[in-house]
Amino acid sequence: MSVTELQELVRFLEDRFACAQACTECARACALRASLADIDGPEDQQLIRRKSILCTEVCDATCRLLAEQVTQSEDTMRSQVEWCRTVCLETAHVFDLVPDSEGSAQACRDCARACTEFLARLR
Repeated sequence: MSVTELQELVRFLEDRFACAQACTECARACALRASLADIDGPEDQQLIRRKSILCTEVCDATCRLLAEQVTQSEDTMRSQVEWCRTVCLETAHVFDLVPDSEGSAQACRDCARACTEFLARLR
């Protein structure tokens, strides 16, 4: 393996780790937000809870997939990370409508950015 190939591999693994770490942080923020939303409350609270739970589950699944070294194809990885990015951006938009949700919205955006950067490495 040449030095350039080794550097590319290291960068790929760094981006993969950064994406997984961002997914974990986003999942934590969304799980917290879901626990604060009233299940029987107004429709907007129910939407926040549903989006938070979905984002938590997608981020958790993405993190698990990224943690698996060689068992996933590049296409599978790409699809999962793209889905994660989309869900995170949608969830961030929902959080933007809720007072005191700036931290959760930012965690979702950070995750979407990490997903985008990792996808660029896959291409």
